[in-house]
Amino acid sequence: MEGKVALVTGAAGGIGTAIVEALVERGVAVAAVDRDDDRLDLLVKDTADLDGHVAAFACDVTSRADVERVVDDAERNLGPVDYLVNAAGILRLAEAGALTREDWDMTLAVNATGVFNVSGAVVNRMIPRRRGAIVTVASNAAGTARTGMAAYAASKAAAAMFTKCLGLEVAKHGIRCNVVAPGSTDTPMLSSMWRDGNGARASIEGVPESFRVGIPLGRLAVPADVANAVLFLLSEQAAHVTLHSLTVDGGATLGV
Repeated sequence: MEGKVALVTGAAGGIGTAIVEALVERGVAVAAVDRDDDRLDLLVKDTADLDGHVAAFACDVTSRADVERVVDDAERNLGPVDYLVNAAGILRLAEAGALTREDWDMTLAVNATGVFNVSGAVVNRMIPRRRGAIVTVASNAAGTARTGMAAYAASKAAAAMFTKCLGLEVAKHGIRCNVVAPGSTDTPMLSSMWRDGNGARASIEGVPESFRVGIPLGRLAVPADVANAVLFLLSEQAAHVTLHSLTVDGGATLGV
């Protein structure tokens, strides 16, 4: 992967940062994209001693114009994008009947429309080059119902299926599109769901009243677990893998 160029959205988040770090450790130049300027600057400083190079690009993935500008800037500064990782995401919790229109719209805008905007901008530049790999970080909730997570689950299901349909259409151009579906991962997004100090234990052991089984492997994922799956799907080790969803949840969805 050395010498390649990647664009990673949600780069300042827990999983996004782990993906950026894993890429630059392998000599990849990374366009780190996020709305949070301060955390992007910190990410650039923290990765300065690694083998690759990180350049920060502030961007709102819900704006197609902003995305087009950033992709142009990234390619002008780093070179043609070989890899795209869609890792930007937000979580708004509420039962389906109690969701506000604002929460629904914003969740879909970031988690689904953001994938549409960025993937479209990048893949249109990949097609003439006849190469590239795209990975969308979705969720195991995209295929398993979760209480209080209707907007999030719906948005991730949309993002996953969009990525696979895109992959079907661009396979003839030598471009691969895959999905990584994490389960409970030790990030600020997960801890924001916890109501007390027993949140981690409940995730691992399960919550019967919420119809949620535990994690058979007996631990939460760490961001590096997800990053490793993303890197595999980007790499030549997965050269004949496309339209695939790789679940990284310690068995929490029982292989479904």
